[in-house]
Amino acid sequence: MANVDWNRLKNKLWSKKARPFTIAGLIFLAFLAWQIVSRVAGGGGPGGGPRGAAVAVEIVAVERGGIRDIGTFSGTLIPKSYFTIVPRISGRLKELYVDIGDRLSRGQLVALLEDEEYQQQVIQAEADMGVARANLDEAASARELAQKEFDRAKALHQKGILSDAEIEAAQSTFSTRDARFKVTQAQLANQQAALETAKVRLSYTRIRAAWETGGDVRFVGERFVNPGAMLSSNAAILSVIELQPITAVIHVTEKDYFRLKTEQPVILSSGAFPAREFLGRVSRVAPLLKETSREARVEIDVDNADSVLKPGMFVNARIEFANKTEATIVPTSALVNRGALQGLFLADLENKKAVFQPATVGIIEGDRAEIVEPAQLTGQVITLGHHLLENGTALILPESAPGAGGPAPKKKAPGDKR
Repeated sequence: MANVDWNRLKNKLWSKKARPFTIAGLIFLAFLAWQIVSRVAGGGGPGGGPRGAAVAVEIVAVERGGIRDIGTFSGTLIPKSYFTIVPRISGRLKELYVDIGDRLSRGQLVALLEDEEYQQQVIQAEADMGVARANLDEAASARELAQKEFDRAKALHQKGILSDAEIEAAQSTFSTRDARFKVTQAQLANQQAALETAKVRLSYTRIRAAWETGGDVRFVGERFVNPGAMLSSNAAILSVIELQPITAVIHVTEKDYFRLKTEQPVILSSGAFPAREFLGRVSRVAPLLKETSREARVEIDVDNADSVLKPGMFVNARIEFANKTEATIVPTSALVNRGALQGLFLADLENKKAVFQPATVGIIEGDRAEIVEPAQLTGQVITLGHHLLENGTALILPESAPGAGGPAPKKKAPGDKR
């Protein structure tokens, strides 16, 4: 073998022209060596764990028991009913008898407008009615006299004492008096109607809280004006709200929309009363979902006997859609996806291997999940470490697991009470 001039070779490799190629070659050799070492040491397989190496896991037994499908929603409280009290006529607000938060009963007087002008109109109408009644009395008296005169004329005419012209004159006089009597009757009715109108307008100065349906108790929600203010007709004075029952409004997506029904029981809670629950029922479900939010409005009537819930409060609503008493249940941490399949890994305790079991999941309640298929699933499911597993991967089981081969419990010595 010819002698190699290492100094000359070194100078050639590190010359300016060859230096970039030399560095690139060294980098490639280092990368190749790293790959070889990784594969020899047991590189990760598709499951992420060392190829052929056992994986330490945690396992939990499959359970049989009850599970509930509960929907949780957030919403806002609104009054069961809401309306504003307004005057029917314009005028200055003379008195306001209630304020914010006051309790109202049906028909209660809440405000008074200045009424001097309307009282005067009533007095004038009563006077005009008195004149009309006097005119009616006078017309009735004149009609009665004309009637007697006409009857006397007819009797004399039958005896031939009075001529035809005289009987016609008596009849004409009676007809005139009768017409006058009917006119005064109409005038009296007109004046009576005017008096009633004046009294009604006077009653409008006394503003009352009135409603037709619902309970007999309401509350003043807001006050919009103060005494002394000039009001136009239909200007808001007070708002009136109903608090028993109160209404909770939630919005649901189409996923839950078709599972809702009226009269469905609901349990509500509020951050203001963390240790208390309120019972309610679904009263109305909107027949449409809004295009902007893809949600539907749902109203819930809530029992609020002590009126502690107030409009505008934030609430959480829980609605039970399903309740199964005998279901196959596993922890949600046991569920995994392998490709397009959802399932879980069972621990084969005898062979200490992982077995992938495709599964159909039903109800999920908290950290518990129902397995619909296979319905009779039994055994131990892996809840920790399954991200490193494939079907058939060797397992390192906890010492407490059945068949794990852990140390046997120590026997108690005679007289040892521990």
